[in-house]
Amino acid sequence: MAPHLATLLVPGPAPVVTWYDASTGERVELSGVTLDNWVAKVANLLVDDCDAERGTRLRLGLPSHWLRFVWLLGAWRVGAVVTDHDADIGLSGPELEADEPIRLAASLRPLGARFPTEPEGFVDIGAAVPASPDVFVDLDPPTPEDLAIDLEGATATHADLLAVEPVSERVLFGPGTVRQDAQRLVAALRGGGSIVVVTGGTDADLESIAGQERARLASSPH
Repeated sequence: MAPHLATLLVPGPAPVVTWYDASTGERVELSGVTLDNWVAKVANLLVDDCDAERGTRLRLGLPSHWLRFVWLLGAWRVGAVVTDHDADIGLSGPELEADEPIRLAASLRPLGARFPTEPEGFVDIGAAVPASPDVFVDLDPPTPEDLAIDLEGATATHADLLAVEPVSERVLFGPGTVRQDAQRLVAALRGGGSIVVVTGGTDADLESIAGQERARLASSPH
């Protein structure tokens, strides 16, 4: 078994995460190589700018967006716990709602662009992440026993999530909770599969996009 969740990511050319906003037509696809690059940058930002370490608690206040998956892996890479309460670091979307000691924000504009105006009281990850180094050195990597998530009143360690059933297919989902998206991501990484997440769409949109992407439409979350 892999020692921790972030080691599941293989930096290859195949797509790992594809995200659609059916209401705007925006589509972002992250290969293993691209996702690995983003994760390294996020991990460096967390350690260098936020003093994150094993056990640091990160509230991931983003919707089912491609950045949610990037930040899940970035948090796990440094041993941070993704949580919905009592956090040290809060990552907000464009609504700028966070009261943690360290506050980050994502504009959710196309291609991860920065806010048009610097958000007062927040670090704009659209500016900070691209400026972070591409290579992350694991000086104190998490262990299988370290907590990975503390969400909805339940916790799971790296080992717990690594035990999810692997998925080798390309599977399409509608938006999910942070816990659901974490499980979907780990299942795909374990099995060499790929996930497609569609937001802002109807059931008909999901069926149409599943056909375009040659993906199986999930009937329920993994």
